[in-house]
Amino acid sequence: MAFTGNEDHSISYEEAAKLTQNYQSHQSGDYIKGHFFGKNVLLNILDHEGCVGIRCYYGEDNGKDVLVLVGVDADENDLINGTIAERGFPCPPYCGDSNELNNLP
Repeated sequence: MAFTGNEDHSISYEEAAKLTQNYQSHQSGDYIKGHFFGKNVLLNILDHEGCVGIRCYYGEDNGKDVLVLVGVDADENDLINGTIAERGFPCPPYCGDSNELNNLP
């Protein structure tokens, strides 16, 4: 399969809430619900020549879940010579207002 950058990944708020609540309901103790990445780093990844999207890898740093973001080309290859991001701001504590994505109802 070749990537185009036009793949549809959109889901409804209700679907998103169900997915995050499913995950959160199986967690205990201190766990990461998500990560924030700023617009500039995302644009830097996407602006790499040949980039059609971003792949997110799960990782671990000092026992905490992290995401590693890397650009991907149309042939599904990671663009390892472009910008690669981590160091997202974890939720918690950077969660903003409570909603059905970041807090079980």
